[in-house]
Amino acid sequence: MTTSITVQQTARPDGLPTPADFELVRAQIPDPAPGTALVENLYLSVDPYHREVMDEGPLGTPLEGRALGRVLASRDPGLAEGDLVFHREGWRTHAPVTLGVDGVRKIKAYDGVPLSAHLGILGGTGLTAYVALTRTLSLKPGEDLFVTAAAGGVGTAAGRIARLLGAGRVIGSAGSAEKVDYLTGTVGYDAAFDYHEGPVGELLAKAAPDGVDAVVENVGGTHLEGAIAGLRDHGRIAWVGAVAQYNTLAEPPAAPRNLYDVVGKNLRLEGVLVRNHRDAQGELEDFLVPHLRSGRVASDETVVDGFDGILDGFIGMLGGSNTGKLLIHVTD
Repeated sequence: MTTSITVQQTARPDGLPTPADFELVRAQIPDPAPGTALVENLYLSVDPYHREVMDEGPLGTPLEGRALGRVLASRDPGLAEGDLVFHREGWRTHAPVTLGVDGVRKIKAYDGVPLSAHLGILGGTGLTAYVALTRTLSLKPGEDLFVTAAAGGVGTAAGRIARLLGAGRVIGSAGSAEKVDYLTGTVGYDAAFDYHEGPVGELLAKAAPDGVDAVVENVGGTHLEGAIAGLRDHGRIAWVGAVAQYNTLAEPPAAPRNLYDVVGKNLRLEGVLVRNHRDAQGELEDFLVPHLRSGRVASDETVVDGFDGILDGFIGMLGGSNTGKLLIHVTD
């Protein structure tokens, strides 16, 4: 290839994004400048938080995001041709990077582990779930856990990691009967429910009549309200995301009506930002790679083949079309 392609945001969306909010920009692939390397991207990450970025990020630039690429040419002494690299230069086929700048790091390819896992359960998605469970919640063996948006990237990773940590019952919410079946039949959840079938608090009470000890919260709104209702005294919430309001920022959902129960039940609610826990990356890989190699754990993924599918994949993901982590496979 002699031409690179970037996805640039050109307009602020009103509600759900559309392809008209973006532009594909083609340009000549540059030679690397001194101190940089040129990377050809293999996989791109598409995440719910990108919708939030669209309301705040600069227009006319490639949309930020995690990517896994291979070095084509290098003038960075720390990177050689053929090295595998993680970076955050976003939605593009090629990117200039510098080792150690803006989170750029070399990736170790593990035998028996697919490369895509480095953007899934071994990437920011898995790291978010891992630190939420081990650092924010300090989940103990035998404790019961509720995970919202459990069929998404963080939700599937949280379910699998919680099982490895010795959790008691693991319960999840999802957006369809098919996803409920996937959670209980494939991921290892003990119980799950489709949140369209009633109030989240009531559905959680049926799945966990005695309550739960901890929650990984990815949705906000009525899911957070249901989580508060279902927690036992001294329960904990690791709040990761608020996908329920990403497309409705002009009129976000009402705050949980039972928020004061955080006081009455002595609950702890703490936000989780994965960028504050990059020091745990090696710990995550040491913990998970043996289980990935043995087949005890998988990286749950929905992969869209081809760079030209990125916008449809992103918009579909916001509507719940994916199971597990959504990735764009750019090239082998």
